[in-house]
Amino acid sequence: MAARAITRRADGKLRPFGINGAQFNILAALAMRQDRSVTEMAKALAMDRTTLSRNLSVLERKGLVSIGPGENARKRQAKLTEAGRKKFESVIPEWRRSQEELRQTLTNPDFMTTIAGLRHLSAL
Repeated sequence: MAARAITRRADGKLRPFGINGAQFNILAALAMRQDRSVTEMAKALAMDRTTLSRNLSVLERKGLVSIGPGENARKRQAKLTEAGRKKFESVIPEWRRSQEELRQTLTNPDFMTTIAGLRHLSAL
């Protein structure tokens, strides 16, 4: 329930930018590192490959990513377009405000303890 609530909240904050939380995470992953295949990116994001591919297709239609062949013919690789980089950078201030609101909301346990616990759970 908590994960769905956080997702709904993030999607609402990002709606004015024309993306959702999953798509923002993909843009962020690409902004940090573009040399991974779609399969490797799905693993790094802990996202189902089909879900990632569907979201990449949406981002490609919006002109935010390009999808092409990877290091071999069997692998696909996504890259941020210039529009994708600009979109990502335009969202960062809202993302930071949203994170600060969550920090203010989470007082017991504190934000860092909560994030540490969630990271531990995601590694299971």
